[in-house]
Amino acid sequence: MGADTNKKRLVRNTMYLYILTFSSYFFSLITVPYQTRILGPEFYGKIGFSMALIAYFRLIIDFGFILSATADVSQHREDRQRVSMIYSHVFYAKCLLVCVSGMVLFFLCSQISFLQMDIGLYMLTFLSVVMQAMMPDFLYRGMENMRFITVRVLAVQILFTGCVFIFLKEPSQYYFIPLFTLIGNVIAWFIVERHIRSKWKIKLGKVQFSQVYNAMKNSFPFFVSRIAGTVYQVTNTLFIGWFYSPSSAVVGYYTGADRLVGTAKSMFSPIADSLYPYMIKNRDFRLLRKWLLLIMPPTIIACIVIGIFAKPLMSLLMGPAFYEAGAILQLLLPIVVLTPLVYLLGFPVLSPMGLAKHANTSTIAAAVFQFCALGIIFVTGFFSITVLCIITVCSQSLVVFYRLIIVMKYRKQFQEKVAEYE
Repeated sequence: MGADTNKKRLVRNTMYLYILTFSSYFFSLITVPYQTRILGPEFYGKIGFSMALIAYFRLIIDFGFILSATADVSQHREDRQRVSMIYSHVFYAKCLLVCVSGMVLFFLCSQISFLQMDIGLYMLTFLSVVMQAMMPDFLYRGMENMRFITVRVLAVQILFTGCVFIFLKEPSQYYFIPLFTLIGNVIAWFIVERHIRSKWKIKLGKVQFSQVYNAMKNSFPFFVSRIAGTVYQVTNTLFIGWFYSPSSAVVGYYTGADRLVGTAKSMFSPIADSLYPYMIKNRDFRLLRKWLLLIMPPTIIACIVIGIFAKPLMSLLMGPAFYEAGAILQLLLPIVVLTPLVYLLGFPVLSPMGLAKHANTSTIAAAVFQFCALGIIFVTGFFSITVLCIITVCSQSLVVFYRLIIVMKYRKQFQEKVAEYE
């Protein structure tokens, strides 16, 4: 009965995560085409560049707690006092990281000329990301209770969508996008904080700096994995913006294509996110193998079809000015095919096997490869969008091959654990 209850909870939380993801996909389909048509490639490129820059700070503020704290809460969710302490450690650690990140960003904006020109945009984007990063999502994931957080996100997306259509009317209003996001995230944060206090009786407690330090120390490997796994996406945009300037149409083209690829990738994250705490507790490898067999064939077919019609698709979704962005989309589509393998062969498989360090190592190796390759083509003058996209696909392939090799190396141990559930 306990196993059946766990599986029902897994299915329920996967469903809510998919509602959350598909709602994001749905609202993106509505708002992004409107944004691109109003802003055009140049101003939309500015938005993409600012989001890429601030994404680094988002990763620093999160510091891998979405994985480490989720696992801690999942293991101790019956002990509300222990969960309150986990919540407190994470909250104060993030506050410290917000202060450090804010000072670094202000310094960069004061020293780099093209950042000075749009300092308001970067600060608004930073504040919106801060409020999003301070959300205690790890509590809901660890408790395997995603219903409330899903409703919260839906409300924020509806608010943001309405504001975009009502107020965004000309390119000079591009800063409205991070402003509306900030407003929605502030409202959502207050609602969520009230919920966890009244519903779960979880509240902030007094902590020592050593406890906060230990929480950050324990989460550091997850932070390294998260930042290495995301670095290619944001670094690409930064390199393009640095090479062509943030207001270049090329940045807008890449941002538009990358936005679609990112949306497609996010369709797989609910499975990995819901499986991770489930696998930590149950180690049901047979279920995970079924998920892979179910996901991969339709993913490959869909990417082939989208690749054939990439240019007219970009023109249809984002406006005629983005027709040439279809060529970039074609180059990036293999990443979508690799994503289910990257997600599911990572922490959901390797952590229950006691091999989580290899999930981190694989992403670090890919990030090092990405940075070195980008640096070489940048310095030697071979930098181009085509070469950049090929390097990106190779770095993600490296992650998959590394993790497959580790699974094969420990396949006997893997098979024994699978046999336990057959």
